[in-house]
Amino acid sequence: MKRSLLCLSMLLATSVFAKLPAAPALTGEAQAKAEEAKAKTAWSAKVDSYKLCLSMDRAVANYLKNAANKGQAVKPGTALPACADPGPFTYVAAAAAAVAKPVEAAGAHSPPATAASPPSGKAPAETPTPGK
Repeated sequence: MKRSLLCLSMLLATSVFAKLPAAPALTGEAQAKAEEAKAKTAWSAKVDSYKLCLSMDRAVANYLKNAANKGQAVKPGTALPACADPGPFTYVAAAAAAVAKPVEAAGAHSPPATAASPPSGKAPAETPTPGK
């Protein structure tokens, strides 16, 4: 009995999930907002890392000060790079759109006019035709 109820509930659950519609495609504005949110999240991670670095520096300085007050000998640690401040959040939407532009749309391929001469600029030499 339990097994049949379990199978019936699994069948019902899969049929419900199968009927869910696919997510609609993002519009240009929604995609731009998503890109900005992604950039802001990355910047927030950098700010969090910076704050963690500063707090670790303060903890080390406190430890060294207390060890010196107690007269304990402390070995010098490994020199690490200074904490890098990420600065204020900036996002340029035009730069993100320019990066996503395909090469064909950018006009980077061949010029629109038909070529009148070879790329070297020299006229082609007359080649003799066989049989003459």
